[in-house]
Amino acid sequence: MIFEENMKALPHSFRRTVASLVRTFGEAAALVALLVAFASCSSRPTSVPATFTALKDTAAIFPDYIGVTIPPNIAPLNFMISDADADAFVVEMKGASASLVSGAAEDGKLDLDSVAWRQLLTEAKGTTLTVNVYAQRTSGWVRYQPFTIAVAEEPIDGFLSYRLIEPGYELYRQIGLYQRNLTTFDEAVIYENNRTFDDDDNHCVNCHNYQAYDTERMLFHVRASHGGTVVTHGSEAHKIAIKHDSILGAGVYPSWHPTLPLVAFSTNKTGQVFHMYHPEKIEVLDEASDLLLYDADANVVSIVLRTSDSLETFPCWSPDGKRLYYCCAAMPASLLEDYSERRLALCYDSLLYDLYSMAFDPATRTFGPPRLEVNASAEHKSVSVPRVSPDGRYLLYTLGDYGQFHIWHKSADLWVKEISDEPGEGEDLERQRPLTAANAADQPDSYHSWSSSGRWIAFASRRDDGNFSRVYITYFDEHGQAHKPFLLPQRDPEYNLLLLKSFNVPELTRSAVRVSRETLDHVVLHTEAETATYR
Repeated sequence: MIFEENMKALPHSFRRTVASLVRTFGEAAALVALLVAFASCSSRPTSVPATFTALKDTAAIFPDYIGVTIPPNIAPLNFMISDADADAFVVEMKGASASLVSGAAEDGKLDLDSVAWRQLLTEAKGTTLTVNVYAQRTSGWVRYQPFTIAVAEEPIDGFLSYRLIEPGYELYRQIGLYQRNLTTFDEAVIYENNRTFDDDDNHCVNCHNYQAYDTERMLFHVRASHGGTVVTHGSEAHKIAIKHDSILGAGVYPSWHPTLPLVAFSTNKTGQVFHMYHPEKIEVLDEASDLLLYDADANVVSIVLRTSDSLETFPCWSPDGKRLYYCCAAMPASLLEDYSERRLALCYDSLLYDLYSMAFDPATRTFGPPRLEVNASAEHKSVSVPRVSPDGRYLLYTLGDYGQFHIWHKSADLWVKEISDEPGEGEDLERQRPLTAANAADQPDSYHSWSSSGRWIAFASRRDDGNFSRVYITYFDEHGQAHKPFLLPQRDPEYNLLLLKSFNVPELTRSAVRVSRETLDHVVLHTEAETATYR
C-alpha cells in the first residue's frame, strides 16, 4: 500500500517506468527507482518565486507553443525548457479566472496536471492564456518574457489516426496504424504488421480512410503478403480484392462518399526512383493512373475516368457528395512518342498535376465532364491531395514544384482556395493563396485533414529536422485565415524527437475506431480477399 501511495506522487512519465520495473523485477528493484525519483522530484519547485529578475529574452522551449491557438479540449501542452545556466524551472499559465503552476527539474520537462489543465482550458475558452517561465540560476530566479496561447471556442474532433513508418521504408516492417485520443495521451493500435522482416509474411498497410469523420465505415489497404483492402462496417470487417484485366491494378488513395456506400479510388501503375545526389531522396512516379468507383455494399467496381495520355489520382468528394475532385497530369509528349521507364524516371520533374472536378448525380451515379479548378501547370507548379472543408467553402491542397509525391518535396506547402460554382473561376494561382501561417519556410508540409467543424486542420510536416514527418495542427478561423500551428502534444515533450518514425496520413474523426485489433488481425492474416465484381 505504501509503495502504491508513493507511486501516485511521481510524474506520469516516471510512473510508467517504475510500473515496468515492477512487472519485470518486482517491487525491490522498483523501490530503488522510487528513491531516485523522489530525489529528482525534490528539486522540482511547486510555486512561483516571490522575487525574480525580469529578462527581455524569450524562453527557448520545445515544442514551440509560443503564440499558438489551441482547442479547448486538447491534451496538456507539455514542453521542455532549454537553459544551460538553470537547474530548476517554474511555469505559470494564467487565464482570467484560473491558473496552473507546474515545476520542472534540471531537465526542464513539464508534466502538467491534466485535471488542472482541463479546468484552465474550460474557463479560458475563447480567451488567451498568459504564460510565465521562471528559471532558477545560481544568482537567483529570472523570468523570461511572457508569451500567450489563445484558446479557441471550437473543440477539435476527439481522435486522430495515423500510420507510423520508418522514413526510408525500403522494407515493410514495423508499420502500424494507430489512433490517438487528442483529449488525453492515450494511443491505441488499430493494426500492426509483423515486428521483424519476413519474406513469406511481410506486408504493408496504408491509406486508412473514414466516411464523414465517423468510424462506422473505414478501410485500409494491405500490400504484398495477405494483400487486399480491409473494409469495416461497425465492429465487423472483411477483405476485398479490386482486380480485373481491364483496370491497372488495385485501388489506392480512397475517398468515402459522405452518405452513400461508395468509395472513389485511383488505380495506379506506380514506380519509385531513389536519387543518388538529390536532397529529396525519393520520387514516386505514376506510369499510368485512372479513377474507379467502388460500391462497398454490392462489392462492385466500375471505371470513372480512363485516359491514355493523362494521369488521374487523389480523388476527393465534396461534403454534399455531388462533386468529385481529383488531380490530373498530362503525360509529356516526348514520353507518348517514345515511352520507357528510364525516360519516365529522367523526366520526373516534368510531371505537373492540375486540380479538376466532376459533378456527380447520386441518384444515377453518373459523372459530368471534367472542370479545371486549379491550373497549377500554367505556373510550372503541381497539385496533390485535395480536401474540401466540411462547409463546402474551401478547397485545401498541397502545392509543389512538380509531381504528386510531395512528402519529400521541400517546395511543398498547403494552399487554399474559395470554391466557386462558376466554371473557370479561380483557375489561376493568382486567385489561390498559401496557408501562410501554417506553412514551413523550407521543409515539406503535405498530407492534411479537416476537422468535422472545419476549424482545425491536421497535417504532416518535416519542419523540425527535414527527415521525420510529424503532426501539426492549425486553427482555421471564420475568416478563412490559418493561425500558427502547434505540434501534436505528447506526455513526454521529447517523444517527438526520440521516436524514429514518421507520422503519415493524419485523419481526424469524431469517434474511436469500432472494430477490434483482434478482428483486424484475423481478417488480414487468416482470410482470403473476396474479388470485387467489375461492371
